[in-house]
Amino acid sequence: MANRLKGKVALITGGNSGIGEGTAHLFAQEGAKVVLMARREDEGKAVESAIREAGGEATFIACDVGDEAMVNAAVAEAVKVYGGIDILFNNAGGGGPGEFPNESSEVFTRVINTNLNGTLYVSQAAWPHLVEAGGGAVVNMSSVAAVRGTSPKMHEKFGSTSSSYWAAKAGVDAMTRYMAGIGGSDKIRVNGVRPGQIMTPQATRGTINDADGGHHAFEGMFELMQMLEGPGYPIDVANLVLFLVSEESRFITGQIIHIDGGTPVKI
Repeated sequence: MANRLKGKVALITGGNSGIGEGTAHLFAQEGAKVVLMARREDEGKAVESAIREAGGEATFIACDVGDEAMVNAAVAEAVKVYGGIDILFNNAGGGGPGEFPNESSEVFTRVINTNLNGTLYVSQAAWPHLVEAGGGAVVNMSSVAAVRGTSPKMHEKFGSTSSSYWAAKAGVDAMTRYMAGIGGSDKIRVNGVRPGQIMTPQATRGTINDADGGHHAFEGMFELMQMLEGPGYPIDVANLVLFLVSEESRFITGQIIHIDGGTPVKI
């Protein structure tokens, strides 16, 4: 099926690399006009150019989602360029150094601001335009970290991401369900995705890379837990996000869907 997003305007945060980049290309292939919002301008411009060269339509707007004023200005610019917003993918996020109880308050605050506050800021700015469009679809980026635990032996052998990341993604889950309840009367569907082991540039940064996509610090832990052999790739998540913003999922809202190779260690 082609042109599932024909005529739609899709706003993607963190669209300059990884899952955001893969989703931007897929959305454009399906006929959407894509707005890329991210901090790193060189990467964002490169994605914009690649989409246009492939015959799609895309515009990059530099933005730090943790800066509310910058978000408001970026969303206003997006609406000025394309006339509205029909789809929002709150993809921007990431973790930080340090593990509980030694994670610094500065790191905790920064990670919460990017992942959780950023999701709020962009959603607030885009919401009136989704209402004006007569409805739309929002997908928020969560993580398996929001719902799984770790044993002392797992932690000792593999380590962990920062506690702020786990807390932020759990907050995104709660916000997703809340937003879905608010959006129903305006025909705005809100869902989330919880990726597990997905090979992105951010996941492999500072680790051993190879021609097959690289390795990362938590690879061994995921391979022990997954029901399917990993890893997953950005296109796997992009395909799920496409489904959630298309009419094929018209009766689905308030859900957070795992895409993790069947990781059973969840609480």
